[in-house]
Amino acid sequence: MEPRQKSAVLWGAVGFMTFLVLVQGYALFREPLVSIMQGFAIAVAVAVGTAALAYALEHRVAAWSAKRAVRTGADAESDDE
Repeated sequence: MEPRQKSAVLWGAVGFMTFLVLVQGYALFREPLVSIMQGFAIAVAVAVGTAALAYALEHRVAAWSAKRAVRTGADAESDDE
């Protein structure tokens, strides 16, 4: 599995678990929003969406970050002069 795919799958897992934690936390303080099976189904949808977005956007965010780092480094060099 290539690193980009692995990263997307891991982000999907984070989305899945985060949604379930939020649903459980809400159920502790209020009445449950959804049943266990409904929550699981929604969490799977969240995981798929998160993984797809991570796969689609990761290279763009990395390129943006690299450009910003180069630009910031150039600004820092001009300040030193």
